[in-house]
Amino acid sequence: MKKQRCIILIDGSNFYFKLKDLRLQRLLEFDFSSFSKYLARNCEIKDSIYYIGAVRTDGTEKTFKLFKAQRKLLMHLKRNKFKYSLGYLLKSDGKFREKGVDVNIAVDILVAAYENLCDTVILVSSDTDLLPAVKKAKEKNKKIEYVGFSHQPSVAMVANCSTSRLLTKYDLMPFTLGNKRRGK
Repeated sequence: MKKQRCIILIDGSNFYFKLKDLRLQRLLEFDFSSFSKYLARNCEIKDSIYYIGAVRTDGTEKTFKLFKAQRKLLMHLKRNKFKYSLGYLLKSDGKFREKGVDVNIAVDILVAAYENLCDTVILVSSDTDLLPAVKKAKEKNKKIEYVGFSHQPSVAMVANCSTSRLLTKYDLMPFTLGNKRRGK
């Protein structure tokens, strides 16, 4: 029997804030490589992509620190065999908002479905803006697995994806390097 193929798509901002709620947000200490194997189970991982808005410096110390931190994260992702896809950050009313990230995820879901790049899309995002792409991929007989968080699941994603898995803090703790160093 042919091994199932999967791609793993992680909405970076969504992932970070869900981890932050669980007090696990140290992304530079997160073992993305082991996490992707955990998510894939027995599937052959064809691609793992992390989506994030690109930080650009505007001359302020704050944006320089954010830019530098993001560069470290991108290098950490590369070391963990993850690609990354950059949207951009728009500053509005003193707050940064991601733009283009959801579109990048949706396009990658559709490309994977229409070009038959995988059998399953493992989607780590609770963003319901992705539902039109999810529905189209399912029409192409692709399985869409929603991976969410038990403390804040997306009812719409659970209802519209082929399967869903809701992670708890305890599911995620083995992938935090701090816990690995302590032998947990």
